[in-house]
Amino acid sequence: MAKVTAEITHNHPEGIKGAQATAAAIFLARTGHSKPEIKRYVEQTFGYDLNRTCDEIRPTYHHVETCQETVPEAIIAFLESVSFEDALRNAVSLGGDSDTLACITGGIAEAFYGMPQELRDETLKRLPEDIREGYELLRFMIAKMI
Repeated sequence: MAKVTAEITHNHPEGIKGAQATAAAIFLARTGHSKPEIKRYVEQTFGYDLNRTCDEIRPTYHHVETCQETVPEAIIAFLESVSFEDALRNAVSLGGDSDTLACITGGIAEAFYGMPQELRDETLKRLPEDIREGYELLRFMIAKMI
């Protein structure tokens, strides 16, 4: 499914691979797999090098418009984290395309840790009412499927 949706916005094999790697990491995180299991699967399946640290990435990282230099960094930010908020801080601290990094990292971290309720509440307060209603409807629909 990640391939189908990514083909619309990322008309390049690396973009599609990045979407698939992100979706796989989220799925594995949501289904109770450990960080070492997620790391191993992403490395073996998608060929990403996840053996660097955020401290090693930070000095030279800059905005790069390619998935092969964004997705692995975002996954590393998650792998080094100890909480949802820590994961986001790791991603943003890398610099460069920090909003994209934080979105990728945050998706994996939410699946792994969950989102703290106070952060969820604050985020929802800031959304326009129609988007908040759409969010609530989506959560309701997902809950019905489970």
